[in-house]
Amino acid sequence: MTKIAIWKFTSCDGCQLSLLDLEEDLLEIAKHFEISYFLEASSKRADPPYDISLVEGSITTEEAKRKIMDIRAQSKYLVTIGACATAGGIQALRNFASLQSFKQRVYPRPEVIDVLPTSLPISHYVRVDYELQGCPINKLQLLQLLYSYSRDLRPSFSSGSVCMECKRRAIPCVMVASKTLCLGPVTHGGCGAICPSFGRGCYGCYGPKETPNSASLCQWAKDELDFDPLALDHAFKKFYCIAEGFKLSHES
Repeated sequence: MTKIAIWKFTSCDGCQLSLLDLEEDLLEIAKHFEISYFLEASSKRADPPYDISLVEGSITTEEAKRKIMDIRAQSKYLVTIGACATAGGIQALRNFASLQSFKQRVYPRPEVIDVLPTSLPISHYVRVDYELQGCPINKLQLLQLLYSYSRDLRPSFSSGSVCMECKRRAIPCVMVASKTLCLGPVTHGGCGAICPSFGRGCYGCYGPKETPNSASLCQWAKDELDFDPLALDHAFKKFYCIAEGFKLSHES
């Protein structure tokens, strides 16, 4: 059977829960995979090596830097899941400011907080075989990914944008219909365009798509929606704030 290990670093646990959220598919998974390490679900542990390691969360401490290198050495395939593991997550907002300033404002004893000055993705420290984007990830994509790697195949998902998912579902464009800012044209698809289907703009929680033209979207929002630069900056500084495709937008 294919041995799976699920690991957590700095994150909210939401992407790990996507695996548990597979519900009836878990019975089929149990026939083909051995869950060797998954502290979110069980205290039972099996010794390495592991065939597939799923890693959630960003690296924010020296201890985490050492641990992810051990996990890489123990794993045939290492897959990062979610915004934190693939791009540093919301906690990477601190990369833009002084860590010391945050510690003094938040904690009564800032001297006991021992963390790195930045929150960075797993790929900054070790080789990653695949990055599954989303906040949280799409559980059906996770299922497809597990079966692909169990057969030594690289999973294949659409590289299109949320904007394309809207068009396929015939969802009216919220930017045109209601003058609402939407990051759908530059955001990686995979969510099924949930927010636009309820009349809201895309928040960019699946991160930048391949070759996003975020600068053009920002200019259009300024010209057509009368968005001020600070509001646009806040729109991109969320789930994937340090990802190159979104980082460029608030530097333009």
